[in-house]
Parts: sequence; structure tokens; C-alpha cells
Amino acid sequence: MTGRRRGWFRSSGNNEWISQARSTVAAAFLDMDQRQSAAEAAVHASEQVFPERRMSTQWEPVRSRCYDAAGAYLTLTEELDNAERDSTSMPQGQARVDTLVRQLTDAARAVDEFYRGNRTQLEHAVAVLGTVPQFAHQVKVAAAGVRRQAAESEYADYPSVRQYAAAVDESLLTLEALGNEVPAATVRAAATRLESATKALAEALAQAPSRAAAAANAITSVSTRMAAMRTRGERLAPAYSELLREFNAASSADLANNGQDSQQAVNAADAALVRARAAAAENNPEFALELTTSARGYLAEAEQKVDAVTKRLTLLREVRENPQEKAKAVRFRLRDAQMLAVSRGLVDEWGSVLDAQVDRIDRITENLSGRHPDYWAYVAELDAVAEFVAGVVDRMRKQAGPRRE
Repeated sequence: MTGRRRGWFRSSGNNEWISQARSTVAAAFLDMDQRQSAAEAAVHASEQVFPERRMSTQWEPVRSRCYDAAGAYLTLTEELDNAERDSTSMPQGQARVDTLVRQLTDAARAVDEFYRGNRTQLEHAVAVLGTVPQFAHQVKVAAAGVRRQAAESEYADYPSVRQYAAAVDESLLTLEALGNEVPAATVRAAATRLESATKALAEALAQAPSRAAAAANAITSVSTRMAAMRTRGERLAPAYSELLREFNAASSADLANNGQDSQQAVNAADAALVRARAAAAENNPEFALELTTSARGYLAEAEQKVDAVTKRLTLLREVRENPQEKAKAVRFRLRDAQMLAVSRGLVDEWGSVLDAQVDRIDRITENLSGRHPDYWAYVAELDAVAEFVAGVVDRMRKQAGPRRE
């Protein structure tokens, strides 16, 4: 048996065995290499398009396993070539061939398991990567068309059209400046930005014809509001005089400049409205719309100044008519808070805090005396108690505790 085996490796039979061994390991290697190449390409696509997925990190152990198997294959193939050339034997040749085939097969199986586990993401990445060049080209063509439309439009000088046209130009230059070696994710992101800028420009062009009518309507609306504001403003001075005559001076001290401030706001609104009319006449409706927005802001400020005086007068008269009604409402809230503390078993923590508010309310009501009581201070102090109690209630509701409600 020994002589036959020695002859097998040294005779023509040796060459036949080497040929068979080479064919066997080559088939296993090519099978593994084909699977590895396909997976490698998919991983590369994923890294190009979706780098945040870090697919190469998952792939690296499998890739290393394939490289190790490929290295073993090259080593054994070289030894087979040498044995065939020199007509020498290979100790444990068949066992080494079998071991290598198992190593190549196991590596191929690892590739399959990796691919099956990530098939959806990998195939999606390959599909997306294949569409990136076409997507970028289509976006550039569309951008050029809309940009040309904007340049030829009668609305080319509108601020919005100029703004979005500049954004398209910048995005287009960025995309065209990218080289061939730039990752597909970068190209795709740049193309997406250009697509968004193009859509914004197209929308600005679509909206441009309606801007003149919108500006005219806005000017009319603000003019109407301005007239109403002037009428409302006429009530401020009499209301403030009544505040001074009927109530403690401290009740209206914070409103002393409201008349002046309101008039300044009205003047600013009027100036903005005048400029808006001029802009509309000069075929610049977008600027006119901006100015009417500013005018509305000034009018809102003026209205707030007037309302602060008239509402203060109404409120103080109501409190003067029935001062205990305000205190009664705050006491009611306080009782609700005390009942909540009991139902949640939080009396030890919050009972004394809430009880102290009873005394606080009593002191506030006792201070409401004299010929000209400070009703505004009375209201402010009671509001402060109500706010404090609301804060305690909020904290108690957030605390865990028994519920016997």
C-alpha cells in the first residue's frame, strides 16, 4: 500500500491527482470568490449611498474570512504547481485539499448568511447607487429649464424669484463641481438640494402673478384697520383721565406713556403703509406685502397700548363694585388645592404651604382700605396668590401618592 501511494504521487498518477486536486480547490475558490465579489459590490454600494448604516463594519469579519481562505488557496495551488513540476510528493496532500475545500466552503457560507441577513438594505443600496448618475442628470436638466424660465419671466426682478434663482445657481454649481471619485451619497445629497431649490423657484414663479392682487388686498385691509385704530385710539385719553380721577394714581402709573407709545406705533404703521402703496405702484408687490406686514405689527402694538388702558378701567371698576368677588375666586382655587393635598396624602408636605396662603389673602383684603384704595395692587397680589397655588397644584399632580378622589 505504501509503495502504491508513493508511486501515486511520483508517477503519472501523481499528475492526475494534482490535476484533480487543483480542479477541486479551484471550483471551491471560484464559487466563494463569486459570492464574495457580489456581496462586496453591494456593501460598497451601501457605503456610497447610506454610509450612516456602517455596513462595512458588519462585512469586515466575513471579508477577512474570505481573504484568509483565498490566501490558503494560493499557497496550496503554488505547492501543487511545484509538486507537478518537480514530480515530488505532497505530505498529507489529500487531507490538506479537503481542509482547504471546507475552509472555502465555510467562507462562502458566511458570505451567504451575511447577504441573507442584510438582503433588503444591500439590494436597495445597489438599486439606488445605479440611479444616482441618472437622477443627478435629470435634476440638472430640470434646473436649467426652470432657471431659463425665470430669467425670461416678467417677474424676474421679484425678490422671491431672485432669491430662489440664486439658490438654484449655487446648488447647480456645487453639483457640477463634484468629481467622479466623490461618494454617491454626496452626489445624491447635492442633487436633492438642487431639486428642492428648483421646486422652490418654480413655486415662486407660479405665485408671482398673484402677488399684485395680494398686495392690493393687503393695502386695503391695512388701510381699513388703520382707520379703525384711529377711532379706537380716541378712547385712550378719556379712559386714562377717568383712571386718574377715579382710582389711586398707582393703579395707572405703568400706563402713563401708553398714549404716546400708541401714537408712535400708529405713525410707524402709517409710514409703512405709504411705502407699501409706493412699492405696489412701482410693480414691486412683494416688497409691498412685506411693508403691509410691518404695518400690521405696528397697529397690533398700538391696539395693545389702547386696550391696556380701557381694559384696566373696566377691570378696576368691576373690582371696586364688588372687591370680595376677586378674593372669593382665589379662595375657591385655594380650597381645591387643599382638597387635592388631602386626597393624595400630601398634607404633610404641602398643607402648611397652602394654609399660609389663607393668611396671605386675608392680609391683602385688609389692606384694601382708605379713600382711594389701590385696587390694582389688590388685583395683582391676588393674581400672584392664584399663580402660586396653581404651581403647587401642578407639582402635587406630578407626585405619586394615594388617590382617594
